[in-house]
Amino acid sequence: MSNKLKTQSVFAGYLFAIGATAIWSGNFIVARGLSENIAPVSLAFYRWMVAVIVFTPFATKALFHEWPIIKKHIIYFSITSFLGITIFNTLIYFAGHSTTAMNLSLIAITFPIFILLFSRIFFKELITVKKGLGITMVLIGVLFLITKGKLSTLLSISFNIGDVWMLLASIIFAIYSLFLKNKPEGVSVKALQLSTFILGLIFLFPFFLWEQAIVHQTFLNKTTIPPILYVGIFASLCAFVLWNKAIVVLGPFKAGMVYYTLPLFSGFLGYLFLHESIRMIHFYSMALIFLGIIITNQDSENAEN
Repeated sequence: MSNKLKTQSVFAGYLFAIGATAIWSGNFIVARGLSENIAPVSLAFYRWMVAVIVFTPFATKALFHEWPIIKKHIIYFSITSFLGITIFNTLIYFAGHSTTAMNLSLIAITFPIFILLFSRIFFKELITVKKGLGITMVLIGVLFLITKGKLSTLLSISFNIGDVWMLLASIIFAIYSLFLKNKPEGVSVKALQLSTFILGLIFLFPFFLWEQAIVHQTFLNKTTIPPILYVGIFASLCAFVLWNKAIVVLGPFKAGMVYYTLPLFSGFLGYLFLHESIRMIHFYSMALIFLGIIITNQDSENAEN
């Protein structure tokens, strides 16, 4: 490949990664923007129902072909689906009821740090001094954000409950990601995604019925349908395709660094559509989180090289 073609390919890879990240940031805007119009479990249920309907034509062949492997490892797929589909995004929508889109996205990008911590705890992977420094900076950044710069509030545990829900979602996503790293051999990405979408939706259904019985309200209307279609089609399918293209062209490390711009997109969209304020506390927290993640990832990249 000539240098010109290589440069164009890399540029396209970054565009794919930026496009996916920008689309995903919209999920936090929807979580916050619809907090007064739709209950969180219902939003999650409708999102994954749309995703299953849209994704099925593209992945049915792979799912049927690989069904014997999936059936053999049904416990693995059930746990993975429950964590990544049923719980993770539902917690985001719960968090959206009481915190800003900026906070949601800032806390969301901390999941690689929890992956490192869990890898150390469960798989005895070494955490170097550099990784330890990065983890510490990220955690301080998150605490700084959650406590609004007043770390003394840790003594009284007076957190914003939405920030706590989002932190729990990041921890769940880290565990889910570790499961994905150890997926059974012979299962394609398409079959994996569709099977987890379907199982996650099935597990979510009882909670959906429970919520409907409590609120006695139909949430599908002209206000909620367009955002539901957005998170179901774009955030669940289009962003997924773009992200995989970015991984192929750039590799996971470079693509991952683009993902850390998520709070920038969410902050801008939150300011534009939800009239959320952007304060200096967000910049301080963002600086600490970004710097900590960069230090940690550079160390990981050096170890791989």
